[in-house]
Amino acid sequence: MSWFKHKQNAVLGIDISTAAVKLLELSRSGAGYRVESYAVAPLPHDAVINKTLANVDVIAEAIKVALKRSESKLKQATVAVAGSAVMTKIITMPAYLSDDEMEEQIMVEADQYMPYSLDEINFDFEVKQINEQNPDMVDLLLAASRKENVDDRVEALSKAGLKTRIVDVEAFAIENAFSLLDDQFAGSMASQTVAIADIGATLSTLYVVHENRIIYTREQVFGGKQLTEEIQRRYGLSYEEAGLAKRHGGLPDNYTIDVLDPFKKAMVQLIQRSLQFFASSSADRQIDSIILAGGCASVPGIEKFVEQSLGMPVYTANPFFNMTLSNKVKTQALSSDAPTMLIACGLALRSFD
Repeated sequence: MSWFKHKQNAVLGIDISTAAVKLLELSRSGAGYRVESYAVAPLPHDAVINKTLANVDVIAEAIKVALKRSESKLKQATVAVAGSAVMTKIITMPAYLSDDEMEEQIMVEADQYMPYSLDEINFDFEVKQINEQNPDMVDLLLAASRKENVDDRVEALSKAGLKTRIVDVEAFAIENAFSLLDDQFAGSMASQTVAIADIGATLSTLYVVHENRIIYTREQVFGGKQLTEEIQRRYGLSYEEAGLAKRHGGLPDNYTIDVLDPFKKAMVQLIQRSLQFFASSSADRQIDSIILAGGCASVPGIEKFVEQSLGMPVYTANPFFNMTLSNKVKTQALSSDAPTMLIACGLALRSFD
């Protein structure tokens, strides 16, 4: 299973999150990109638990729904495993070795690098740079994940009629998509240290990006599901009804003050705490700005609220800011889903490696 190496044609980016399957197809358009097709299909709240695929058949059905909605003709896809399920390590090897020889040496010395035996894992590596201390050596990024993390995703795609071309890592996909966010902001982000607060349905991840590379990641259990459950509890609705009301309105007048505002405060506290953890681990770096991503980035007024609470520039992620759209893609729908599409976008960009 190749994670890094390949020359290839177009692949679908498929992001399987706790709440939905997100599918995206990009093509080249001049110097930029064009959105050929995209779709989001919801998942029941027990299909993915803590980034583990609990029900492969249900997920495969959701991928089929997304494929049908998107009208994409592509049959090859890229999918990602969660960073928490992947062990990455920088190792050094002699620069004169070929890729095959490096792979052989990693296999011989695997027990030095990985806590699992080789038959329990999938691994891949990528040559990053010449080693600073010794120019005859190169630094490799080694990534390994337990087989079931990879196999379950490959199986879900296969049951939906797709072939998995690449298995990526969510953090690498975010890094890949980060380059597209530059167009959105005043001045280049390349030299800045930027925090991406990706707050989904059940999990929140803070990524800190410096010079276009992720230098810090912190995952916490918190997400939009808590808001849905509070609506459900307070107004006596089913989980599904609460989710619809959250998105489309129609809740009593006291909803904003009693339910939404406390949730926004909890979001700010979560981001603040994550930033404090980063600051204590990296005293010499200051965060210049924050990008909100994930489903909770669409909470009404959240961008301004976080900006005022934390006193720094805050943006909502839109990786499609400068892209053209095919006539299959509905502008309004894409723009409201944009903050949740960062991982799918990073995966779809693998078409152009």
